[in-house]
Amino acid sequence: MAISEQVQQRTDFIGTQVITRNTGKKLGVINQLWVDVDQREVAVVGLRSTLVTGDQRYMYLTSVRQIGDVILVDDETAIEEVDTFDFSTLINNEVITEAGELLGKVRGFKFDTSTGEIASLVIASIGIPLIPSQVLSTYELPVEEIVSTGPDRLIVFEGAEERLNQLTVGLMERMGLGIPPWELADEEDYIPKTASTSNQLGPGEPTTAYAPVRQAAPVQQAWETEAWEAEPVPVERQEAPQQQYAYQEEDNWSEEGSTPPPPEEPKYERDEDMWAEDYEPQELKIPEPQKIPEYERESDF
Repeated sequence: MAISEQVQQRTDFIGTQVITRNTGKKLGVINQLWVDVDQREVAVVGLRSTLVTGDQRYMYLTSVRQIGDVILVDDETAIEEVDTFDFSTLINNEVITEAGELLGKVRGFKFDTSTGEIASLVIASIGIPLIPSQVLSTYELPVEEIVSTGPDRLIVFEGAEERLNQLTVGLMERMGLGIPPWELADEEDYIPKTASTSNQLGPGEPTTAYAPVRQAAPVQQAWETEAWEAEPVPVERQEAPQQQYAYQEEDNWSEEGSTPPPPEEPKYERDEDMWAEDYEPQELKIPEPQKIPEYERESDF
């Protein structure tokens, strides 16, 4: 692709006034350039009353007649209704290699002012043109390195980072704090060297060794299904025989060898109705206690 000597940077166009030849009327100030990505050329120029204020208007680059301190056009008919949906500004678009390695973002480009053909891209780690080039390191990438384009993304050949031309050295890089984006992956994969075996410390030994405590395996309770399925056997309940206790107190005052008669049980007449009006309670006869000698005296010899 033959490029004429009239190659300028995008930043040289931004902020330039557009004036008509016939009347000398100011049409506006250029605030944006729109690129036909498929043709890789600047197609549309955007204008406002000032750089940041006023209605957005458009004209085609082919309407430009002369470029200098100002841009001259024939007359006011250079302003046209243009649909910029099919165009791109390229600013802040990511530049990625075929291997998926990020090279940076587009911050500007160089193009032929007579034909609009783009000669090269200017990329940096941050794609904001308002940041001065003295702060960020900028690189120039030939447009021939572009393989394909996508929404907000440019795909370049693998190894294109080796063919970049550094334009400016940023402040961070001069201080040794900044590195190019494609070198970040190498920093992440960096493995520090290990010390030699003579300088390495021993693993050390624990002061007290504790034997691991083994926990007994849980005992599974065996369930006998036959015991649940068996029918219960009826058990006859037997009443325990009542024991009769005879209360007998020894009589220590009775004569020797005598055996007291058993006490008589009190007799109650149950036929009488105790709830009757003429009922008279009977006297309860309790036998007197008798003493039984604990031992027998031996006769004198």
